[in-house]
Amino acid sequence: MDLPQHGYRATKPRARAAPPTADSVLFEDTSSGAPAMSSQGYYTPGYNMAGPSNDMQGGPAVNNLFADPMANAAMMYGSSLANQGKDMVNKEISRFMPVNKLKYFFAVDTRYVMKKLMILMFPYTHQDWEVRYHRDTPLTPRQDVNAPDLYIPSMAFITYILLAGMALGIQKRFSPEVLGLCASTALVWVIIEVLVMLLSLYLLTVHSDLSTFDLIAYSGYKYVGMIFTVLCGLLFGSDGYFVALAWSSCALMFFIVRSLKMKILPSLSTDAMGTGSSAKPQFRLYITVATAVFQPIIIYWLTSHLVR
Repeated sequence: MDLPQHGYRATKPRARAAPPTADSVLFEDTSSGAPAMSSQGYYTPGYNMAGPSNDMQGGPAVNNLFADPMANAAMMYGSSLANQGKDMVNKEISRFMPVNKLKYFFAVDTRYVMKKLMILMFPYTHQDWEVRYHRDTPLTPRQDVNAPDLYIPSMAFITYILLAGMALGIQKRFSPEVLGLCASTALVWVIIEVLVMLLSLYLLTVHSDLSTFDLIAYSGYKYVGMIFTVLCGLLFGSDGYFVALAWSSCALMFFIVRSLKMKILPSLSTDAMGTGSSAKPQFRLYITVATAVFQPIIIYWLTSHLVR
């Protein structure tokens, strides 16, 4: 039936929405386990997640490689070549620089260093200067205070260079070139002294127990006196320098004479012929005295320009 229209529009009744069902949940519940992936996913239920298979690890291939006799022979041949090369390198190094002998001169301890420094500065109180041997082999420096070493000369050389740099810096004369010249001059003087000693022993046919390392050690002990001289010069001026120079020179000369006296021996070949029994002790004395007298000259030459 049609109602009369009095300004109101007929409205269509709204349909009430049905309550949500389980299939149309707004937020998905993820508290349960992850859904299984389909066959088109990244893995299948039968896939082994523990690790790659033997084919991926190369297990059979690696085993076959080590089981191959040719591969084992090649590896053994390569290791033998490496060992031969190492032996050749060590042989060439030992040919020009015997490492075992060099280790002997650095076998020191704190007790030896302290005693040796006291002997170098106060040699007049030392009584026993004989070098001790064990089965024709000299004892190491840590076992015998009279044995020469290379630790004190090397450390004294480095200390002298540092002290020279400090002295030049105090006098406003420091430069890398001057410090390098000072270091090279000190090193060259030691080399010249050792070569002169070796040449003198050879020309005079004097057989001795002195080796090249022994001569380097005895020649390098002068750096201890040089350090003492420069320090006194810096602290007490020129007067302190000359007093320290006199003391260190006399102490070093006494030390060199007493030490080389036990090392330089007369020639056995000349004594056997009966012609040099009286001349050889004189040659030994000349070499010893000349070496001792030469030390103060070098000390003054290498330290006088550092003290003004």
